[in-house]
Amino acid sequence: MTLPQVVLFVSTMAVAILSPGPAIIAASRSAAARGRAASMPYAMGLAVGASLWCLFAVFGLSALFRVVPQLYLLMKILGGAYLVWVAVQMLRHAADPLAMDGETVTGPGFLRGMALNLSNPKPALFYGSVLLSIFPALHGIAALAIYLVALTVEVTFYAAVTTLMATGPVRRRYIAARTWIDRIAGALIGALGVSLIVRH
Repeated sequence: MTLPQVVLFVSTMAVAILSPGPAIIAASRSAAARGRAASMPYAMGLAVGASLWCLFAVFGLSALFRVVPQLYLLMKILGGAYLVWVAVQMLRHAADPLAMDGETVTGPGFLRGMALNLSNPKPALFYGSVLLSIFPALHGIAALAIYLVALTVEVTFYAAVTTLMATGPVRRRYIAARTWIDRIAGALIGALGVSLIVRH
């Protein structure tokens, strides 16, 4: 494992993370609605959930998906169904009033964040492909080091998104248009869930 390899790995991860997906939509929405303190545990759950796919890839889950495609299909269906459920909840509660200043506000929590990012098995294939192409002989302590790099990148990214989206100007704009933003976010997450189920 060399420094150029690590830099390439982090750069590839950064490009992938910046692609819109259910996790970034959920993290942004939670931070804008609830603020940084209430949303940070959720963000950390999203980060850990995403990084676990790297750990699974290191231990060969992506290779197992290729050998047993039925397992990958089952995980896609279950994950897509979970995303659709999340979307339905967002759409149902889009018009609910937000807690006012001074009230106790709590976010979805760490485990909900982890579950959301674990509902999409595609990152396992992404991490598996990236690891195989950049680190063809990854094993032992180097594999653990790469997982820690992935975890650090994921945590940094979700913490930054949550902090940015929880700023005063962003929150005021979100609250002013919250019902429609939540409906659009719910529709996008639902569409991603359906596409996860139907695409092979």
